Amino acid sequence: MEAKMQKFLQPFKHLEIQLEEITSATNNFDHTNCIGGGGFGKVYKGEVSHSKGRSMAAIKRLDPRHGQGTPEFLKEITMLSDYKHENVISLLGFCCQGSEMILVYEHASRGSLDRHLNSPHLTWSQRIKICLDAANGLRYLHDPRGTHRRLVHCDVKTSNILLDEQWNGKHSVIVTIASGTPGYVDPYYEMTHTLTKESDVYSFGVVLFEVLCGTLCCTYSKGRVQQDLVPWWIESYKKKKLYDIIFKDPTIQPLDQSTLEIFSDIAYRCLNESREDRPTMDEVVIALTTALRHKEVI
Repeated sequence: MEAKMQKFLQPFKHLEIQLEEITSATNNFDHTNCIGGGGFGKVYKGEVSHSKGRSMAAIKRLDPRHGQGTPEFLKEITMLSDYKHENVISLLGFCCQGSEMILVYEHASRGSLDRHLNSPHLTWSQRIKICLDAANGLRYLHDPRGTHRRLVHCDVKTSNILLDEQWNGKHSVIVTIASGTPGYVDPYYEMTHTLTKESDVYSFGVVLFEVLCGTLCCTYSKGRVQQDLVPWWIESYKKKKLYDIIFKDPTIQPLDQSTLEIFSDIAYRCLNESREDRPTMDEVVIALTTALRHKEVI
């Protein structure tokens, strides 16, 4: 590690994990332990010791060939070490030895929410609770209350909401990417090319409709949107035809009308064309809390 890098990382020394520990946990980055990947490289699972103890972790091995270099690595450490919330995936540690740059995160054993949208094993109470968890996490990022820097997520979607063993929802945050994903991104972005906390609110509205309808908002072909369901969902809400689009499964109890109205109303408001007319994440949390309480007493 270069002297300059060492000096920069000195305040985060308590988060450092030795490469030997990581290679042992992943069986030298064996493909059988690979649980995902993206523009940054691959993610592996493995049990490691870290500043909070010892646990299963998600180990992100940065690949410089994919454009992720030293600046992105350092930014991830400096920013994510500040964010500590039960509904935001924690940064557990890092490794910077030789040519390796590795980030170690809390592992969510049930994977991402998008994989469970049409699952008959999730009740409506569980679905609303997951949405409330995610809303709380986003509110924390948006409203620091002096404890950390405000962060616009910039890529809110069901594949970035992870679930632990108890089905608690947690945001996965990548601080180096700020472009959003087609289907979820604020339409206003196309005109301004700026993403704001109101853009996150729009994307969260798409997430809420995905949970309500049990399906992803878009289908893609060769990286482009082939079919976008969001306009149909908005029209269905306006025409009071939500039962035409709501997720149905004979093995789970149907969602009652009053809870549906509370849930769908806040989802629709998030998708408002005007950024100024969208609710804050505080308002979203209040609405989802009401929906969950209402569902549980019915």
